[in-house]
Amino acid sequence: MKLLGTLLKNELKLSIRNMNMVIFAVTMPLIVLVVLGFIYGTKPAADGTAYTFMEQSFGARCCISICAGGLMGLPLVVSEYRERKILKRFQVTPVSPAKLLLVEFLIYVIYCIVSMLTLFPAAMLFWKIEVHGSFLLFLGSWFLTMVSTLSIGLLVGGIAKNMKSASVIACILYFPMLIFSGATLPFEVMPVAMQKIIRIFPLTQGIQLMKAAFLGLPIENVLLPVAVMSAVTLICFCISVKCFKWE
Repeated sequence: MKLLGTLLKNELKLSIRNMNMVIFAVTMPLIVLVVLGFIYGTKPAADGTAYTFMEQSFGARCCISICAGGLMGLPLVVSEYRERKILKRFQVTPVSPAKLLLVEFLIYVIYCIVSMLTLFPAAMLFWKIEVHGSFLLFLGSWFLTMVSTLSIGLLVGGIAKNMKSASVIACILYFPMLIFSGATLPFEVMPVAMQKIIRIFPLTQGIQLMKAAFLGLPIENVLLPVAVMSAVTLICFCISVKCFKWE
């Protein structure tokens, strides 16, 4: 436990000094929230609805930090360590692949939590958002979305040979999920055919579940998004540890 704590402390310091994830996982979601807040303010999401556009899209704003950390930050860090032979040095220490990946995973969990703690007060203070549904269910769906997305980043980082290959894979995953999952463009404005296709993304399932929980909307089949995200998490974690490459 002491080894895990020491490694987490040192890796977190290095990550903060790098500033990339501080900008993209914490600052960028807040900027997007503020920009949309000034554009839409407290306008109703639709005629006759009791919630505003900011309330409807709040869950999606929270997922920007998850997407940035899980699909770009995490895999690039692990693959960079492999390319620079840092993992080869870890190999002769008591640090196992599971412990190393867990530490990197926890670092991005911290970023996501910090992002949430900045978004929620800002949205409540300036745009008076309210949780119309279950706050606990919203947090649970947010947590499951975060874990499943970060696990994909672990998988890419665990098996990518170098930063170049990790960057290509990360971009292929990151931009479609960021744009088409509902994190930026509203899911409802997309064509029906596209909606059916992008439902395969765990991030899409998570955002829709978060939105329903936040707004108090009926959830037709809650087991589907939970099953999809849980399966993705389990599969990605197992493969990332089993197929981990030190060099």
